[in-house]
Amino acid sequence: MGATDNVNNRVKRHRDALRAAGLRPIQIWVPDTRQPGFAEEARRQCAAVAAADAGDQDLQDFMDAALLDLDDDEHDA
Repeated sequence: MGATDNVNNRVKRHRDALRAAGLRPIQIWVPDTRQPGFAEEARRQCAAVAAADAGDQDLQDFMDAALLDLDDDEHDA
């Protein structure tokens, strides 16, 4: 148990240091990309978003302006 205690103490010290720095642990749940059907569903959702975006001229104008702004920033640097 000596090695386990050493690892546990090291992890505790690390977590304590993170908390002292003003951070807190969180747990998040994300889709399991290994599941059957995940890739197909991702493609379906991407196609749906792309189709919706294609019909939104305001969004296209905004994205074009954003790209131009990024390009301008790159030349200024």
